[in-house]
Amino acid sequence: MPAVTVLTLNCHMGFDLLGRRFVLHELREAVRGIGADLVFLQEVLGEHALHKQRHAKWPDTPQYEFLADSIWSHAAYGRNAVYPHGHHGNALLSKYAIRAYRNCDVTITGHEERGLLHCQLHVDDGPYSLHAICVHLGLRESHRQKQLRLLCEIVHDAIPRAAPLIVAGDFNDWRERGHPVLDSCGLTEVFLATQGRHARTFPARWPMLPVDRLYIRNARVIEANVLTKKPWTHLSDHVPLLAKVAW
Repeated sequence: MPAVTVLTLNCHMGFDLLGRRFVLHELREAVRGIGADLVFLQEVLGEHALHKQRHAKWPDTPQYEFLADSIWSHAAYGRNAVYPHGHHGNALLSKYAIRAYRNCDVTITGHEERGLLHCQLHVDDGPYSLHAICVHLGLRESHRQKQLRLLCEIVHDAIPRAAPLIVAGDFNDWRERGHPVLDSCGLTEVFLATQGRHARTFPARWPMLPVDRLYIRNARVIEANVLTKKPWTHLSDHVPLLAKVAW
């Protein structure tokens, strides 16, 4: 049966917990050391002219390409927030070919820009592609509820019912009120299913809030871990989730 290792992380635009130190090079080494097949990234910079002027080691390529390097030969980027000096969004790094992708805008008008990056991956010669959705939801409860319903619409309308699906990212759902919406559209949260509670991932040094999630459909969990030890405690304001799933 096909199996993939999945890492998801809000990479905080390449800065440390407090947003003071540029740690993208250290982050790349840490991510490479995990060797995941799929890496779901949120708050990854596509471009930032001001940071590039201030930091001598700022890469010449978008951050997701810099992180992918020679390890992940396929990548997709969904630009969410655009400003005069640059833009950022979600990205998926993959060791498997990305057959197609689209970025779904779930921004609530007048508030922070958010998106869902939906990719179709060729993992094996089975009848269905593996579908992957990289998520970054809003900070307000009412906004998240609307965005979760839009996510469920994508799951229902754009993904074959029998296809394997992984949905991962920063849900900002520290009150855990969004989970029933996704449960109702057939998604299983990996940590809730295997450990009885959602993983605590924020803030990175003392993780107390369950804001990051990893959901699956038509797949099973082999193992799941929260990476709470060094170096992850200073490479972002979130710690990553790591899981191995099969179908």
